[in-house]
Amino acid sequence: MKVHLVDGTYELFRAHFGAPSMTAPDGREVGAVRGLLRSFVAWMRTGTVTHVAVAFDHVIESFRNDLWEGYKTGEGVDPALLGQFELAERATRALGMVTWPMVPFEADDALAAGAARYARDPAVTQVLLCSPDKDLAQCVRGDRVVGFDRAKSAVLDEAGVVAKFGVKPGSIADWLALVGDPQDGIPGVPKWGAKSASAVLAHYGSLDAIPDDAGAWAVTVRGAASLAASLASHRKEAALWRTLATVREDVPLDEETVAALAWEGADREALTALCDELGERAVIDRVPRWRG
Repeated sequence: MKVHLVDGTYELFRAHFGAPSMTAPDGREVGAVRGLLRSFVAWMRTGTVTHVAVAFDHVIESFRNDLWEGYKTGEGVDPALLGQFELAERATRALGMVTWPMVPFEADDALAAGAARYARDPAVTQVLLCSPDKDLAQCVRGDRVVGFDRAKSAVLDEAGVVAKFGVKPGSIADWLALVGDPQDGIPGVPKWGAKSASAVLAHYGSLDAIPDDAGAWAVTVRGAASLAASLASHRKEAALWRTLATVREDVPLDEETVAALAWEGADREALTALCDELGERAVIDRVPRWRG
């Protein structure tokens, strides 16, 4: 069987920017949630999803904000979108999907933990991490745990990670530490870019193995001396950036077994009530299966 683990926060943002603005009967903005509902119902109608869980950043902030004050927050996010997170979680539950609202961890951590857990089950043939987020590339294992971009129907296996980033999955957090990740508020190490980080980490694998003296490097990189000097003077920061970029596989998840993720249909009562609240009726007639 295949297990689909979905980044609900990404899907909600995608719906917010891709679906038209819509208001509920009570005047609230609900366009993103309605777009999310329609997207997931259409997905379920394909018959390709049998075991699924959706993770959300219940709040944008996480334990990483305690480690670095510059880490991403909810500041600057459209309040109309922030106001739909709770509704989105209700929507996926009503659709019968296992839902993980993450606090103080992030959605990515839940997906990483789920992938590590369910990939160990011999009944599972593949775990698909449904998100284009580059952080999750560190979780890819051969073609057993892969990334999956639903919008493009694109699969990212381990060979794909190497082709895209120039390093193996195990070096992705180190790569992000060097290059930085503006979306997450990770500055990166001065002077380092994607090409230099890929070239050096492809050989050394981790930050810790890169010599401070460029003369000792076993790989030829343009500007090696300045790169080495920059890393040598920012070792402490680079280690922190790597910690921030590393997804956690040890977060608690209620669903211990793959069987708990089986999709058995939507909850008619809960979904009907939610759709009435949202002013969304078209979805009801398109649900492929009802629970019970």
